[in-house]
Amino acid sequence: MHLTVEQALSVYPLSEGKLVAGRSGMNRIVKSVNVMDAPDITDWIKDGEMLFTTAYLIKDSPDDAIALLRKLNQRGSAGLGIKLGRFWPDVPQPILEEADRLAFPLIELPFQFTFSDQMNGLFHAEMQKSTKVLHNVLDKQKKLMQFALRPDHISNFFHTILGIVGYPLAVVGSRGHLVFNATPFSEMQLLRGWPWKDHCQWVHTEEGRYYRIPLTDREDCAGYAIFCPPDTPLMKVEEGLFLQAAEIISHHMGFIYKEYMDHSVQTDLGSLLVRYLKGTGSIGALTDGAERLGIRLFSESYQCVLTTVPENTPDNVREKALRDVREEMQYHPEMKEWNVVHFCIREGILSLFPAESFPGNGRLQALLAGALHSVLGTMPEGSRPRIAVSNKKREPEGLADAYRECRDTLRLAVKLGVPDDVIQYETVELACLFQHVPPGKMQSYCREVLEPLLAKDPDYSQEMLRTLETFVENDGQLSETAKQLYIHRNTAAYRLEKIGEMLGVDFKNISDLLRLKLVFMFRQMLKTGAQTENPLGVRNL
Repeated sequence: MHLTVEQALSVYPLSEGKLVAGRSGMNRIVKSVNVMDAPDITDWIKDGEMLFTTAYLIKDSPDDAIALLRKLNQRGSAGLGIKLGRFWPDVPQPILEEADRLAFPLIELPFQFTFSDQMNGLFHAEMQKSTKVLHNVLDKQKKLMQFALRPDHISNFFHTILGIVGYPLAVVGSRGHLVFNATPFSEMQLLRGWPWKDHCQWVHTEEGRYYRIPLTDREDCAGYAIFCPPDTPLMKVEEGLFLQAAEIISHHMGFIYKEYMDHSVQTDLGSLLVRYLKGTGSIGALTDGAERLGIRLFSESYQCVLTTVPENTPDNVREKALRDVREEMQYHPEMKEWNVVHFCIREGILSLFPAESFPGNGRLQALLAGALHSVLGTMPEGSRPRIAVSNKKREPEGLADAYRECRDTLRLAVKLGVPDDVIQYETVELACLFQHVPPGKMQSYCREVLEPLLAKDPDYSQEMLRTLETFVENDGQLSETAKQLYIHRNTAAYRLEKIGEMLGVDFKNISDLLRLKLVFMFRQMLKTGAQTENPLGVRNL
């Protein structure tokens, strides 16, 4: 039995009685009913048990009655029903006051009905309620099975599950990202205590309670389903409904991932993209194909992001790394609201990001670097993905150029020794323009610009070169240069003044700064000039 006191008072013949005190305890749960026929009855009272009495044992001592109320309240009793007329005409006022103080329901039972009449009425009502709940759950389970077996794709998946189960639902991904939330809880409230243990449990908080179930994919935890029923007690069969829904969600999430990442099942859109990038298809065919699939491409300016993993990485490690990066792009709080389109290609993942969401060419690079730091940091060095970001494009025809920019970025980042995991094309743009300059020309240019400094003592010249290179890398920002070199700002300024005098350059002159930037870029390219054209071992289309 799981009725509240308020619900129990609506059941005939208990409905003929009257609540005389403890109204604020009406939400107490009645789990069972007992009759008081012994002085030590309170020693046997169970949590949620309602007690019926004629008041015979307490009729001569209001103090004993008050002590009884306190002990019943302490034991978690649901309430006390007193049958008046035989030993008490009315409940004494001190007892009423104590019941109100304890928020302990006190009920005047109707004299014309026996205790068994009251109990039978409650048990019958509970049976009707349980039968109704059971039929309701069975109907929901049937709908869940029909939904799970339906062969056609259902785009509004979580909302469909929500409508069938009938209780607020949230889904959390394997790394603590909120995939779906239709509960009254905020993201911060739902993710409290992350990471969690992989077992089912009720979670009770100040804001309310919910039932959390791990979503298992084989032996791995793919996330969690969270159901938020009302605070009234649930039958075990309803918890079973939650488990069934969680199983379907687990299967759905795993299926979508497998469908997306399995290269043997290429979608029409992916095929059109590959054909276009190879030059055998048109941008119009790609756009029209996307429209037929309900995907709008190039509705605004965009940037391409190419995520790759070295080709010698084992397939299972490679796929997991790409999956983790893609999920972080899709579900990270700063990016999940954007209309990002991901394509699985042989090289890895090519993504189209709406460029208007972040002003400036370097903004997306910085955002991706911050969002993916925790994911990339846990991956082995030899199989860690590298991510290239193109410059902004405004026309659909710029997609091929954006893709080439990403490839050039990955290739030149290695030749230039760029250590970052996420690299913007802008970082290597000059190197891309000058990459075909003969090594002899590069050496001659560097010698001509730096000769006065290189002629000095080797230790002195190396220290000055390091200062100058750091200054150029930081776009002429003196404070940042001093910070990276761990020297005082005045020291950095003094060194640069001496360098300027030796080389005859003015650091406020854009042309002089450009010459120095070219010098250090050439030096790096000469240092790594033996690199192959595909230094990362990236797969080709």
